[in-house]
Amino acid sequence: MFEITWPEALLRIFIAVVIGGVVGVEREYKNRPAGMRTHVLVCLGATMIALLECLIRQELMASSADNRIALNMGRLSAQVISGIGFLGAGTIFVAQKKIAGLTTAASLWNVACLGLLIGFGFYKIAAAGCAIVLVVLTIMQRVIRVNAIKRVEVRFTHRVETLAYINEFFQKNNVKILDVDFHIEAKEDSPEPGHNQYTNLYTLHLPAKFSYTDIVNEFSEYPYIQAVRTRNT
Repeated sequence: MFEITWPEALLRIFIAVVIGGVVGVEREYKNRPAGMRTHVLVCLGATMIALLECLIRQELMASSADNRIALNMGRLSAQVISGIGFLGAGTIFVAQKKIAGLTTAASLWNVACLGLLIGFGFYKIAAAGCAIVLVVLTIMQRVIRVNAIKRVEVRFTHRVETLAYINEFFQKNNVKILDVDFHIEAKEDSPEPGHNQYTNLYTLHLPAKFSYTDIVNEFSEYPYIQAVRTRNT
């Protein structure tokens, strides 16, 4: 049986602080709800629970003469995994029908799992897990780019010329128009007759190497387009 000494326990706690801090710095750099201190505390707490289980097992094994003791390990660790949900839920919020904070909640849950690995002494797996978490948080979105279906609202005048420009732009960049909603507002105070204000709401599917920022930047330079913005709903 491997005996956990004070140096070994302190080493595990130190590694938990380092790994939790590394993941937390990435979240804090992106100004997410849970930053470095939160991730360090979660990882540290999970590590101490795992250490507690190890020490309890060590004490029970040492106090038994024949070493025939039935141990039910993992109850405390299971509570860490399930209990971290309330903290993760606190980082998730809804604003303007948009859910944010899911990635930070997932990173907190992963940090708790890493803390348990460290507490039980599985340093290599914890280090590999930390590296994978950082890859997912920092690199994956850049390498694997997914353009979700969104809506682009365009407000414009001079209907014929502007629609021709918009359709040509979408066709040239292989942007697929899935649906179009439109609204017409008559401008009674316009010095020129027929200069109504039009608002089109496009539901689009973009190719892999094209972003909604490209659309906004391009449309904002066209003289007859008065406003353009992306919408999630």
